Amino acid sequence: MDYKNLEKQDKEVFVAIQKEEERQKNELELIASENYVSSAVMEAMASVLTNKYSEGYPGKRYYGGNALIDDVEELAIKRAKKLFQAEHVNVQALSGSPANAAVYFAFLRPGDKVLGLKLDHGGHLSHGHPVNFSGMLYDFVQYEVDPETGFIDMDKVAEIARKEKPKMIVAGFSAYSREIEWERFKEIADEVGAYTFADIAHTAGLIAGKQMKNPVPIFDVVSTTTHKTLRGPRGAMIMCKEKFSKQVDRAVFPGMQGGPHDHITAAKAVAFGEALQDDFVEYAKQVILNAQELSKCLIEKGYQIVSGGTDNHLVVVDLSDKNIGGKDAEVLLEKVGISVSRSTIPNDLKPPMNPSGIRLGTPALTSRGMKEKEIKKLADLIDRALNNDNIDIIKKEVREICKEFLLPIN
Repeated sequence: MDYKNLEKQDKEVFVAIQKEEERQKNELELIASENYVSSAVMEAMASVLTNKYSEGYPGKRYYGGNALIDDVEELAIKRAKKLFQAEHVNVQALSGSPANAAVYFAFLRPGDKVLGLKLDHGGHLSHGHPVNFSGMLYDFVQYEVDPETGFIDMDKVAEIARKEKPKMIVAGFSAYSREIEWERFKEIADEVGAYTFADIAHTAGLIAGKQMKNPVPIFDVVSTTTHKTLRGPRGAMIMCKEKFSKQVDRAVFPGMQGGPHDHITAAKAVAFGEALQDDFVEYAKQVILNAQELSKCLIEKGYQIVSGGTDNHLVVVDLSDKNIGGKDAEVLLEKVGISVSRSTIPNDLKPPMNPSGIRLGTPALTSRGMKEKEIKKLADLIDRALNNDNIDIIKKEVREICKEFLLPIN
């Protein structure tokens, strides 16, 4: 982007942004929750729509001058409905955790019992961890992955649900690499009289790209971020059955938020439009192929992969049999220009800030145009770095890959 006015007005911020842009150009991004937006999405985010206040919903605003804002929001909603076969969509949610908070607020009362996936088994903080608002406000009980297979044991989920009788069952994850049995979750929830809530923040783009199963027509309510695999701006949305539309909308506004971020809504509309194109289907397919190639190559090099592989965009590497922990691995890889995130593994004996694993993801690399050939090379660079090979040489090789595969905003 052209930052000439920023450079003139605020040199310090300009320099910081320039340096970050250079870092992104010259390093490889394997953080599963990160991606690169298009130039069109960036331009929408930087538009004059940021100047507008528009509390309320299309046709029912608390401020004047919102006719064009209504058009943009309605366009975003229309495109999201088409992408996910949704009956109702709220595009105003500001981010993933606030979206999840709004879902709980819409369907539950404080103290209600909820069943969710345990954090170190691949769940998210907002799925009931005691340090998070979700665990503080609601009575969460949690299911786990099978210790032998690394897969969610649906029979065990059913057993817990029958015993605990939760008011809501949450299905979704931040570090689980397998397809989710949405229909089975729905069957279990119906049996015990629970609402079904899917958090697809990580896989929304793969679902929109028709590479993974879609829970939206099945579940009562679904939340997602709009970045990650969906490749849009930082934000979120909530999709639900029409019969729940009023309570969901009320939970977002005025329940949780004031005015929406209209420039971000516009960027969401742009991203949804991009995801409706045929080339996005090919992108989503390649994301998974790249993750599977990365998993296969690391297994061949002697690494343990939680669940033995992946069906989506991420790979969780268990380093407990290696002479390095997740935190040190993250720091070491950053030194050679490879960004990853430390990650807990199921039943991790180490704390979250220094866990036993790392989480790798392929959305951003795929956005740069990389395919299996490059992923194989990358797996070799990761292995060499973790085995303390020459850091300077590895960093140089990373730079060479980056020069060949440019950011999509170039």
